[in-house]
Amino acid sequence: MLPYATLGEAEAALGRSLTFAEDIWFRYTARMPDYLLFYHNIIFLFVIFSLAPLPLALIELGFPASVSSFKIQPKIRLPPTSFFQCYKDVMRVFLLVVGPLQLSSYPTIKFVGIRTGLPLPSLWEVALQLLVYFVVEDYGNYWIHRLMHCKWGYEKIHRVHHEFTAPIGFAAPYAHWAEVLLLGIPSFAGPAMVPCHMITFWLWIALRQLEAIETHSGYDFPWIPTKFIPFYGGAEYHDYHHYVGEHSQSNFASVFTYCDYIYGTDKGYRYHKALLAKLKEQPRNGDKIGTNGFKDGGKSD
Repeated sequence: MLPYATLGEAEAALGRSLTFAEDIWFRYTARMPDYLLFYHNIIFLFVIFSLAPLPLALIELGFPASVSSFKIQPKIRLPPTSFFQCYKDVMRVFLLVVGPLQLSSYPTIKFVGIRTGLPLPSLWEVALQLLVYFVVEDYGNYWIHRLMHCKWGYEKIHRVHHEFTAPIGFAAPYAHWAEVLLLGIPSFAGPAMVPCHMITFWLWIALRQLEAIETHSGYDFPWIPTKFIPFYGGAEYHDYHHYVGEHSQSNFASVFTYCDYIYGTDKGYRYHKALLAKLKEQPRNGDKIGTNGFKDGGKSD
């Protein structure tokens, strides 16, 4: 809740007129408790999980031929029941784990210093903080994900997420409840290290989930803006990890590729890409390229 009773008090405290965005923020939040502002995240996550993967899912189910040339694993077509069951399972974890976690974590948000007042952050401040959050989360996620591919972690927890060998957008948050909690740690680490405004925090949560949905979409579209982000992994990069599955020791990174490159866990993927390029340049009689660019009957990790 803002400590100003009127717009005039807010302008007097800042020593200037409010910007257009600050005026909207004042009118929306002046009498709203901070915990209700934080709980907006529950609504945002529900909307993103429900609507962001929907357009591509409807196109894939209704007009598959229109996007088939962009599908990374074109031989795998899931029925509508698989999409619906995936969404139901995601919503169950959302209601039983994500929602309660959001409700109970407000004191931590206040403790680390995430603010709701005026002035609003500049665009440069927002951009730099988001960059820090993505890098911190990516590094922490890499190591948690890599640990989950040990025998115990995979069998007890991570195998749930790998039930989709050809991922779909709805499967981005599809995971064991323990994995949801563990991966929430690096997601919160950035804002805890570099506290931000609540608007930046909302944007961080939304962008991270939208990135995960795009990465799990199962389609590699050449025109999407993320193609221009340096070291960005994307759908093709992460799809390989799901394709190899349980035995994968490649492509653990969630957003960028630098950790896999530094620690040598992208060797299988690079070998796969080099082999595919070689087969395309010099096709040999009898070679038959299978799903995701592999020769039929073989996988690499």
